[in-house]
Parts: sequence; C-alpha cells; structure tokens
Amino acid sequence: MNHIILFDGVCNFCNSSVQFILKKDSKQMYQFASLQSETGKSLLKKYGIPEDINSFVLIEGDQHFTKSTAALRVCRNLSGAYRFLSIFRLIPAPIRDIFYHIIANNRYKWFGKQESCMLPSPEVRKRFLD
Repeated sequence: MNHIILFDGVCNFCNSSVQFILKKDSKQMYQFASLQSETGKSLLKKYGIPEDINSFVLIEGDQHFTKSTAALRVCRNLSGAYRFLSIFRLIPAPIRDIFYHIIANNRYKWFGKQESCMLPSPEVRKRFLD
C-alpha cells in the first residue's frame, strides 16, 4: 500500500515535521511530495482535494486523510512512544481539528516560511516523489 505525505514545502514547521517523520519512520513506509510540486498537485486533483488546502495530506492506498486524522494516522506507524499518540483518534475529529487549525493558521507567523521547497539529502531523496 502506498503511504504518501503531501506537505507544504515552504513551511518551516512542515519541513521540520517531515524531517521528524523521516527519523522515526524506521520501516520507511512513507514517501513525500510537497503540495506545490507537480506530483503533489496531481495527487490533489486525483483525490478531489482543493489545491488551497490548509493541511498536510496522508494518502493510504485509495483513501486520503487530512488535518489531525492524517497526523495521528502517521503517528501510529512511527517508532518509539510516538505511536501511542494515535490514541487521540478516540477524540472526535472536530474537537481535535480545533487545535490543528490553530497551528495551521499560524504556522508561517510562528515558524517562518522558506522561499522555496526544501532539498532532501541524497540518502533520503528516493523517498521524495518528483
């Protein structure tokens, strides 16, 4: 099954989150593409997701997830204690997403923004879709 994470490639917080996932994804399950890339735009279109989405997107097979649901689904596959964060999926998504929206709406102000998407290191480059 494909596990693809679409992320905001110019967001410092999002890039840090991708770096974190790369370190904790011991099974190397996840591949990545920025929302701004041609691959990212193509996948958004394929799954009927608006291009101006204010969330990262997790694609698992033929399903997609956004906001806190996506984040918690990623956590369940990470190494260490982070997988236990997925228990928060028991909280209804509208309540969880309140906190997600606070971070998403302030991420540039709080964490900054890059002029262009990050360039992955050669050792993880194969996990990034063009």
